[in-house]
Amino acid sequence: MRLVVIGGQAAGLSAAARARRIDRGLEILVLEKSQRISFGACGLPYYLEHRVRSLEELSVYTPEYFRRERDIAVRTGVEVAAVAHARRQVALADGEATHYDRLVVATGARVDRAGIEGVERPHVFTLHTPEDATRLRTQLDERPRRAAVIGAGYIGLETAEALRNGGVSAVTIFEATPYVLGRQDAELTRRLSEHLERHGIELRTSSRVTTIEPDRVADVPCELVVLATGVRPNVELAAEAGVELGRTGAIRASDRMETNLNGVYAAGDCAETQHLVSGRAVYLPLGTTANKMGRVAGANAAGARERFEGVTGTTILRVCGLGVAMTGLSEAQARKEGFDPVEVWIDAQDRPRYFGARPTAIHLVADRRSGRLLGGTVMGEEGVAGRINVIATALASQIRLEQFQQLDLAYSPPFAPVWDPLLVAAQQLAKLLN
Repeated sequence: MRLVVIGGQAAGLSAAARARRIDRGLEILVLEKSQRISFGACGLPYYLEHRVRSLEELSVYTPEYFRRERDIAVRTGVEVAAVAHARRQVALADGEATHYDRLVVATGARVDRAGIEGVERPHVFTLHTPEDATRLRTQLDERPRRAAVIGAGYIGLETAEALRNGGVSAVTIFEATPYVLGRQDAELTRRLSEHLERHGIELRTSSRVTTIEPDRVADVPCELVVLATGVRPNVELAAEAGVELGRTGAIRASDRMETNLNGVYAAGDCAETQHLVSGRAVYLPLGTTANKMGRVAGANAAGARERFEGVTGTTILRVCGLGVAMTGLSEAQARKEGFDPVEVWIDAQDRPRYFGARPTAIHLVADRRSGRLLGGTVMGEEGVAGRINVIATALASQIRLEQFQQLDLAYSPPFAPVWDPLLVAAQQLAKLLN
């Protein structure tokens, strides 16, 4: 039995490693288009500001490691040109062909250039690959004074901070929608915009960029532009082989990560998954999701029967010292999904005043009809990850707000007040529900 994995990053390598654990006798081959595998692209903004000293620090494993420790063959610099599933064959760009019995498609995603004219100009950069980061850091060494970032998603916001930390004196973020982070939350956008402004970053929402001029974006002069307009799934190879795409444009896969083609699995940024709150298929290209999807795909490709139930969409980032985390649905998103949502924002302290309290903002959304918790946001300097993980766990468990209010959360002055901000927010939201 031979398993071929197309893609040697998070999902692909998780699939290969899990398959090896399931079946020690399975022949496994991983094909990676680039020269690096297991690369932590989430660290690229920190490489720009020299917090990460070299790109090698972001490479977790090497092909030699997988060959020596896992008995998995990994080939880099290999491009797959086509998949002929009827013959169980993968054709490489150099004319070589290789056979498979089971196939995992983990082809990832690419930068969405959003139909913008001028993206090929020499002062326009992306931040998706190690090569992108090298080129952009070299440009920052030239000390540009003004920069524009197109897109207010995770990469856009983190890159804007990295540019400021790298010495760029004026940074403007252009976002086509009225919101940041794809959240459809006006209050989150307002709070984050004010925070960015205090750190010398201008945020312009509802500002769609169609053209990048040699020396400006819209009316903003700039010497450097970073395109952070999101990503698109690399699905062409799979689609041409007969793999079905879903409503999001990514590959449709079952909860076993199997596509419509028997023995062909998909995982990572090329595939969609199910949202545990809405119950709908969603495209959420995140490293945590990719690793879990890959693990399940690899297990089932090796003969096991495992399931990946889906995600609540939990994300977290740091923007100019402020932690921002979200999970589930915003009020607007919940309404679109057919719920009758009620929301509350509160401002509280993350610990007692005598122990150096710092402000924390909590946002919770619940369904008026069922009382079920639907989503939440946490903003603060510390404790953000712990609190958003509590909300994410509650969403995955589908608990109601009345149960959430009774959670036995830890209290000690160095960490939290007697009434944790999460419980205070839940109490305020319960008043509105009732």
